[in-house]
Amino acid sequence: MTSGPFVTPSRRRFLAGTAAAALGGLAAPALAQETSEDTFAPEFEPEIDPTVRHNISSFRSLQWQPYFSSLDNGAVLVDTTSRALHYWSEDEAVYKLYPTSVPLSEELTRRGRTQIVRKVEGPEWRPTPSMKVRNPEWPDYVGPGPDNPLGTHALYLSWTYYRIHGTHDTRKIGRRSSNGCIGLYNEHIAELFSLTKVGTQVLLI
Repeated sequence: MTSGPFVTPSRRRFLAGTAAAALGGLAAPALAQETSEDTFAPEFEPEIDPTVRHNISSFRSLQWQPYFSSLDNGAVLVDTTSRALHYWSEDEAVYKLYPTSVPLSEELTRRGRTQIVRKVEGPEWRPTPSMKVRNPEWPDYVGPGPDNPLGTHALYLSWTYYRIHGTHDTRKIGRRSSNGCIGLYNEHIAELFSLTKVGTQVLLI
């Protein structure tokens, strides 16, 4: 018998639900932090139709000047309509354009100016209290690894519960599939993680 970490009953139910959703053609439960303690996000994400194309063909390069007064500390622009993230380095030597996942609905979408306040490689995830009330079977804690809904890296924003993070479920990218956070492929969030710093300005439109 192969040894492994102990799995509690609640943890087992959580993982089983995630697996069942995937086998049923559904995305895993939407685990990105919700917008506030008073707002409950849907338990499950909508069914993913593999025949529906990701919103990648609309990507286009942008100039930073219409969105930022300067590039002090670098700048991140998240366009929720085209589902794309743009990054410019402070010296303008680096420009990156990444496909993203975006919030499921307008109610879960926050727009405006914020900044990166914390960077974590191998992030931990905990449900908010209201998430736990509505989903008592969800674990109280998910550590770094393949079951973590934040992927391999997370950039924490000054807005409570909002992050730019990775995902292990690549089907989410290019779609409306989060409860408020912005998701990237793990290889892209790793690159963005290396380029940004605490204090990098962020604008969501």
